[in-house]
Amino acid sequence: MGQVSSNFSSSSGLRSWFTGRRKTHPIHRHKLELKSYKKPYNCDGCKELGFGARYRCDKCNFDLHQDCMLAAPIAHHDFFKNSTFKIFHRPPQKCSYYCQDCQRYCDACGKPVRGFHYHCEKEEWDLHPCCRNLPNNLPIENIKFKLRNKVSSKCIWCKKKNLEGTVSGIRGWSYVSECKEYHFHVQCAMDMVIDGWRNGAFNNQDGNSLAALENLELPLLRQHLSGNRRSSSKFTKVVKIVFKTIVGILLGDPTVVFTGIVVDLVAK
Repeated sequence: MGQVSSNFSSSSGLRSWFTGRRKTHPIHRHKLELKSYKKPYNCDGCKELGFGARYRCDKCNFDLHQDCMLAAPIAHHDFFKNSTFKIFHRPPQKCSYYCQDCQRYCDACGKPVRGFHYHCEKEEWDLHPCCRNLPNNLPIENIKFKLRNKVSSKCIWCKKKNLEGTVSGIRGWSYVSECKEYHFHVQCAMDMVIDGWRNGAFNNQDGNSLAALENLELPLLRQHLSGNRRSSSKFTKVVKIVFKTIVGILLGDPTVVFTGIVVDLVAK
């Protein structure tokens, strides 16, 4: 499938808080072990959904996305030139108590920031750790996708240029193919999974989140692609692979989904 290039970098000479197997974290008093369970969880760092591999303390039922556990103290992003992001464990507050005016939103997905996040103090920008790690380049089926923060076409899933229904009003990042045939809002993929999770799609799967994802995607993709004249097998395959890739990254464990991607790529 080729390499996926990164769109962020840590400042030269900086290290993460963690060394060796990186089993400790400043916010938790017990050691955390890298484990993989085939079921969803809520990350105790960023407070967002995750599944697959995570750093876990069984004694406290405490879980962290790998992106949250291994977050660098300082980072940069191509979309925010000459800006420096610092990792925060809690959202910055304007007052002594948490009010609506203090609410912050991720500039990638438009969702609220409720825990771990990267914050630019100069420009007041915020990024969830998993959103910050979205790759800039995504080669799929010999089609090159680029991560964009501004688009001129409509999302294949929601049929809109910009995300709608977000309190923040943030337009949201998208993956757009160089051929301009494919445009996907990153958050639309996650919304499908979250809706499915709330509706019980991950139940009765023997704890296997990958199997749940396989069953979840088909009816949802049919629904979102209905009325779309471009229904060729290649088009559908590309949509499914992009969906799995985005979801895997945002849920904190792309390796869980890449297994399914490889199967899709070699399937006849």
